[in-house]
Amino acid sequence: MGNFPYRLYLVTDEAACLGRDFFWVIEQAIKGGVDMVQLREKNLSDQAFLNKALLLKDLLDRYNVPLIINDNLPVAVHCGAAGIHVGNSDSPPTKIRLQHPDTKFLGYSIEYEAQLETEDARVSDYLALSPVYATNTKTDTVTEWKTEGIHRVRQITNKPLVAIGGINEANAASIITAGADCLAIVSAICSAENPALAAERLRNLIDRSMNSYEKI
Repeated sequence: MGNFPYRLYLVTDEAACLGRDFFWVIEQAIKGGVDMVQLREKNLSDQAFLNKALLLKDLLDRYNVPLIINDNLPVAVHCGAAGIHVGNSDSPPTKIRLQHPDTKFLGYSIEYEAQLETEDARVSDYLALSPVYATNTKTDTVTEWKTEGIHRVRQITNKPLVAIGGINEANAASIITAGADCLAIVSAICSAENPALAAERLRNLIDRSMNSYEKI
């Protein structure tokens, strides 16, 4: 597997919080075991996005959890985020690396295998396989990777692999044993009745599966 110290990656979605306080949900998730958070709020203005990012950065700093900003380099730089994540229709990683060479984590969503051979994949710090399973939270995707796809990609690259899309307690272990380094979760935590418990249960599944995988 790739050398990536993070295991449970929360991708935010205000709507998925079901009317509850956004920052309360995030903090509960961290208490349960989330160790990286991506702020992904596509419908906010740049100023509202920045304001939210600054508040979230303050919260995450208290727990030493890195903040990743989705596809907005000025906001990422302004709020001092640890990294930025982009997809196919966003600014390419090569451009971001030139504009902001000091970013600690540059993530790139991979939606088909040919992307693994690109310069954008090469300059990225981690690759996100999106989606593992089709999901209502992201509909503009190309490939449904499933565990077979994760296993295939794991044979091609030693980059850290973050799996995202349709992940829950029922399939988390199989995704890790297929070769993912980290699971990115949206609704299985944000919409859970008890976000801390949901995160804790997922984190325990990840850690147990990771230990089993490493012994093979």
